[in-house]
Amino acid sequence: MTSGAGQRPEPGHAPAAEEGEEDGTAGFRRTRNGVSARFSAAQAVIVRNLVSQVAELVSGDALGQPGTGSGPPAATSDPAELAGVEPFELGGPVTAPDDPVLARLLPDGYRDDPVAAGEFRQYTEPDLRAGKVAAARTVLSTLPASGGRVRLAGEDAQDWLRALNDVRLAIGTVLGVTEDDPGELPGAGPADPRSAYLDVYHWLGYLQDSLVRALW
Repeated sequence: MTSGAGQRPEPGHAPAAEEGEEDGTAGFRRTRNGVSARFSAAQAVIVRNLVSQVAELVSGDALGQPGTGSGPPAATSDPAELAGVEPFELGGPVTAPDDPVLARLLPDGYRDDPVAAGEFRQYTEPDLRAGKVAAARTVLSTLPASGGRVRLAGEDAQDWLRALNDVRLAIGTVLGVTEDDPGELPGAGPADPRSAYLDVYHWLGYLQDSLVRALW
């Protein structure tokens, strides 16, 4: 994703909290009025940055997050580099994006029929992109930049599920991992930035699973 001098997530079950901070989120839990989870400041920065960067990729526009800090460090060769696509035009494209992450987030509706896939994409892709950006904005509006308690109900919880899934799809695509084979990264040591992102990938999956369980 974008380069910057922000905190790099530490390896482990979840990105570590800074010294003196409350421990990392234990996941979402059911409450009387919906679901709830608590995030440390470091975890909030990670989630907000990743969600924002994926939404910017999808929309072609920066979402703007005052006070959230920079994202995890990256370079063009880093698997977190998700930029470099042109803004989409309303009216609908008829071909799949060249960018592999966008192609994963915006798949063809008909894999074996290019003409039908193009017609389907022309009429559905603008709304699909808008929906993903709207879900990201829900996460940004409900997760405090400095961390803290997140309380969700109804459509907000569904938006969180969508946004977390989009981030995991994006990270999984650039890392080359899937739900069927999350595995390890060959030749990746502790200093390899891909290892940190694989940890984040698994942590986001844990958050997503805890949210599903809390909702149902």
